[in-house]
Amino acid sequence: MRGSISLGRIAGIPIRLHYSWLIIAALITLSLAAHFRETNPAWGPGVIWPSAVVTALLFFATLLAHELSHALVARSRGLPVRSITLFALGGIAQIEKDAGSAKTEFWMGIAGPIASLVIGFACISIASAAGWTIEGGGAGPPAAILGWLGSINVVLALFNLIPGYPLDGGRVLRAILWGVSGDADRATRQAAAAGQAVAIILILIGLLQFFGGAGFGGLWLAFIGWFLLDAARAGYADVALTAALRGVRAGDVMARDCDTVAGNTALDAFADLLLRTGRRCFIVTGVSGEVLGLITPQDVRRVDRSRWPTSHVKDAMRPLQSLKTVTPATPVTDALATMSREDVNQLPVLDDGRLVGIVTRTHVLRLIQTRAELNR
Repeated sequence: MRGSISLGRIAGIPIRLHYSWLIIAALITLSLAAHFRETNPAWGPGVIWPSAVVTALLFFATLLAHELSHALVARSRGLPVRSITLFALGGIAQIEKDAGSAKTEFWMGIAGPIASLVIGFACISIASAAGWTIEGGGAGPPAAILGWLGSINVVLALFNLIPGYPLDGGRVLRAILWGVSGDADRATRQAAAAGQAVAIILILIGLLQFFGGAGFGGLWLAFIGWFLLDAARAGYADVALTAALRGVRAGDVMARDCDTVAGNTALDAFADLLLRTGRRCFIVTGVSGEVLGLITPQDVRRVDRSRWPTSHVKDAMRPLQSLKTVTPATPVTDALATMSREDVNQLPVLDDGRLVGIVTRTHVLRLIQTRAELNR
């Protein structure tokens, strides 16, 4: 996810923190300070604010544990996990492939809520033994912190179990429907439809609460509903896209007559060529016609403009051996996933180590447009 910083690795999985987390962390800290001030009026600022900060940090640690459980189950089932990113609305485990079976989808979906329930009941048990009550008062800071963490994790688990995609409960629902029908696409469409219905209900309840005097709480619920609605629609669109591209290979959509440029071409002359033609990608060739690499406008921009007259295309290109490549038999959905993961717009297509073409996002979009025009 762009706009994030690395926090290191856990079990070999990169952990990242999106900048939007800083905003929500500040809001949660302020909310916790108000909560502790109300439930423990004897506490002074020197106790309230450190408790609020520690609780907010531990809350996001439990969110990380929730996402880590998804990731570990996915990895145990042979699915590569790219990273886990914490952001404003929680976290996301970026799993590079879809589940290959309904059973895998079920256990991936249920793992997060189970982790949150275990954390929640453990914290509540320890806090209750230390004198914490559901009202939140009459206990020391450690018990109050654990009591709040336990309660919020139980709520988080129950909320995530709502049967609406892309919530964990929606993924469990998808797995069950998939197992019953044997049709993964149909199950995803049904789970996404349930997710949209749940989201609309949350938006309506939130707006009613807001105009009924609930204030920010109602508005926050409506915002969560809007986020889920958008995510459910995106999930539905992903299913439609996957279905439309099923069976299509990179070799079917790639460009075989790729534009080429000599590696010893002056970079400023090549920039003029880009400005005249508007073309986005060129294969760089050597003096004997061999393929050296690939160059795009982004590669040219990385070279300081004052150096263009004295630099050559081969100085700015990306060498072929450093590029992610696909074969003609690679499913085009896998090629798109690679482009997204590597943040590139084109991939060289190699057949037995020989460059036979280029596949780009534009090629795929043209295919989708053509199929849409023919009602396919």
